[in-house]
Amino acid sequence: MTFDLKPLPYAVGALEPYMSARTLTLHHGKHVRGYVDTLNKLLESRADLRDKPIEEIIHATAGKDADAPIFNNAAQVWNHEFFFRAMKAGGGGKPDGDVAAMIDQSFGSYDKFTAAFVETAMKRFGSGWVWLVLDKDKLSVISTPNAADPVSERKVALLGCDVWEHAYYLDYENRRQEFVEKFLQHGLRQAGVAHRS
Repeated sequence: MTFDLKPLPYAVGALEPYMSARTLTLHHGKHVRGYVDTLNKLLESRADLRDKPIEEIIHATAGKDADAPIFNNAAQVWNHEFFFRAMKAGGGGKPDGDVAAMIDQSFGSYDKFTAAFVETAMKRFGSGWVWLVLDKDKLSVISTPNAADPVSERKVALLGCDVWEHAYYLDYENRRQEFVEKFLQHGLRQAGVAHRS
């Protein structure tokens, strides 16, 4: 199986002014393209992995030093597809229904959830991700370094935000907190939740 760079689910300028067309063009069209191309190249010599779904490749290579290049590229392909799908033009805002009830139950309120999400993003030193995950029957906010993700921890990701500098530096420079706040306030498909199992 050869992996393809999936097209964005919106026009490249659709998230402006919160995420510029230039950022999306570089982030998706060049940066993530590099992960996809590298993953395909690495899998050419791995008959045991090349026909598996990306989640199975992540599970099979997580924590194995010899497979770190495959894991890093596969996880980053998955992470970015999830991140891009979580957003839409005119998105954001407080969710309703089951998601809202679970957020209230797990965090006390939507405002407390957003505060926890932003705080966790700010505590990530260097490159990584911040996630809202479902672990058994409870929601929690976690951060992972580099390419690591909830898939490798066998948790269900409901929301993920890329806090590598390439995700925000052209638009926000070193203002990571502002980027994460705008992501939650204006960009989400429904404050919630781009569930992918």
